[in-house]
Amino acid sequence: MTANHTDDPFLLDYLAGKVFAYPTEAVFGLGCDPDNEQAVNKLLALKQRDVSKGLILVGDNYSQLLPYVDDSAIKMTKRTEIFSSWPGPITWLLPKSKTAPSWVTGESEFIAVRVSAHPLIKDLCQRANKPLVSTSANTAGHPPALSADEVTSYFSNQVILIDGSLGGSRSPSKIRHGHSGQTIRDN
Repeated sequence: MTANHTDDPFLLDYLAGKVFAYPTEAVFGLGCDPDNEQAVNKLLALKQRDVSKGLILVGDNYSQLLPYVDDSAIKMTKRTEIFSSWPGPITWLLPKSKTAPSWVTGESEFIAVRVSAHPLIKDLCQRANKPLVSTSANTAGHPPALSADEVTSYFSNQVILIDGSLGGSRSPSKIRHGHSGQTIRDN
């Protein structure tokens, strides 16, 4: 399915700049179109998160992430390690492209990206034909939502809830730096 199917409710809402809550590998996430600044700002406001911190993009495959990543700046010595970890619950900080939106990258010269193995995330990214913003479904200082009920308690009807099963990981994705390999956030 391509991004011009107007009979897909998800796609219509995605293109209209709606914010979604959906299951990820470990917790419910919030997501939207990374190229829609208004949608990202709404997501940030819901989370009470400062834009300077940046957000994760999750895709069905690396090709979906290429418009946001400066692929030529990824060290040859790191490529195998990075690409062999996907699909899976490891997020990598990679050099951002010149066109990567600042409302996604924050103040960083890097962008956080992951290729997901979660069937629902893969389906959503395929339907949108691009990645989704992916950040835990919670407000600042609160634990991430682990169920649709918890999403509703945090956000009421301010997000579109896509219910489904979590992927089985016990904690949000590990975040590693693509140049140094250093672990930024561990499980």
